[in-house]
Amino acid sequence: MMAYNFGADHPMAPARLELTARLADALGLFHRPGLELLEPAVATDAQLGTVHSRDYIAAVRRVSLNPDHPDEARGLGTEDDPAFAGIHEASARLAGGSWAAAEAVLSGNTVHAVNFSGGMHHASRDKASGFCIYNDAALAVQRLLDGGVRRVAYLDIDAHHGDGTQSIFWNDPRVLTISLHESGLTLFPGTGFANDIGGPDAPGTAVNVALPPQTGDAGWLRAFHAVLPQLVEAFKPEIIVSQHGCDSHKDDPLTHLNTSVDAQREAALGIARLAARLCGDRWIATGGGGYNVTSVVPRVWSHLIAISSGVPLPLRTVVPQPWRDYVLERYGRAAPELMGDGVDLWWRSWEVGYNPNDAVDRTVMATRKEIFPLYGLDPWFD
Repeated sequence: MMAYNFGADHPMAPARLELTARLADALGLFHRPGLELLEPAVATDAQLGTVHSRDYIAAVRRVSLNPDHPDEARGLGTEDDPAFAGIHEASARLAGGSWAAAEAVLSGNTVHAVNFSGGMHHASRDKASGFCIYNDAALAVQRLLDGGVRRVAYLDIDAHHGDGTQSIFWNDPRVLTISLHESGLTLFPGTGFANDIGGPDAPGTAVNVALPPQTGDAGWLRAFHAVLPQLVEAFKPEIIVSQHGCDSHKDDPLTHLNTSVDAQREAALGIARLAARLCGDRWIATGGGGYNVTSVVPRVWSHLIAISSGVPLPLRTVVPQPWRDYVLERYGRAAPELMGDGVDLWWRSWEVGYNPNDAVDRTVMATRKEIFPLYGLDPWFD
C-alpha cells in the first residue's frame, strides 16, 4: 500500500498508512474477534472502468511505464500529482481495497469494512487531481449499485470538497453525496457551494456544506448534525459509504477548520449510528486527506477502525509506548500520550435556533434552504 508515494517532499506521505497500521495493531484492534484483514488486489481495468474512462486509465498506464512523459492535461505529472514509475499499480491497489470492501458487504460476509488507505475523492472520471489518481470511494459506490443496491449515501467529512465523487454521480438519483468541508473561497479545490445540488435528473442528491475557516469543533459538529442525519434519513439509503479525511484537524498544515481528534471520532460515531439505524448496519469507511502524519492521522483512523469493529476506544486510552518510541526514533517527533486531544467537546443542536450573525449558521441555512424542501423538510425546523 505504501507504494502510493509521490516523493519525499509531498504531503501525501506513505507513512500515514504505516503508522496507522502500526498503531491499530499496537492497540489490539487487528486482533479483535471477528475482525479480518484482507490483502487488496490491484483493481483491474474493467473494475476501474466502472467510474473512469478507458482513455484515462490508458493514460495512467502510459505515465506509469514512462513517468518522464507526464500527461498534465489529465492531471498526471503536476505539482499535486507527480508522476512516478508504477503509479497505475499503486493507485489501483488503493482502489482495489475499496472494491474488496464493497464485495465483502455485498456478499453478506460483513456489515462493516474500512479501507483507511482509500478516500481518493478528488479524482474524476477523466482526470487526476488533489493527490488522487483513481477514485476508490466512487468505485465502491458503483460496485454496490451494480450489485443491486438501489440507494447509496456517500458522506464526506474531509476538509476539502469531495468534488470528484460528486462529479461522477452528479446526475445519478441513486446516490446522495454530502460533503462537509472548508469553503472553496479559502481552500482547494474551490468548489462545493450550497447551490451545487445535482444534475437535472437528480436534484438534491449533491449536498454541500462550505464552512468558513476556523470553524472549530462546536461549529463543525453543529453543521454535521444539522444536515447529515436529516437528509440521510429522508433519502433512505441501503448502505453508507463514508470518507474520513482528517485534515480538518487544528494541527493539519494544509487547512484551516481547527477541529480535534475528539470531534472527528464523534462524527464517525454519528455515521456509524446512521448506518445502524437506517441501513441494516451496512457501512463502508475510507480514509482520505490528513497531513499531520505522526500525531493526528494514526489516531483518527485507529478510532475509525475501533468504531467499525464495534467497540469504540475511549478518548483517554493511552497511546502504546512502543508505538510512541517508534515514532520518535523513526521520525524524530514526540507522539501524543492519549488517543484524544482532551478538548471540551460541546456543540449547540440546530433545535436551539438559527443565529443569522453566526457564519457557520449562515452556511448551514444556505444548504438547508437549497436542499431540504426537495425532501419535504422545513429548513428552519426539521
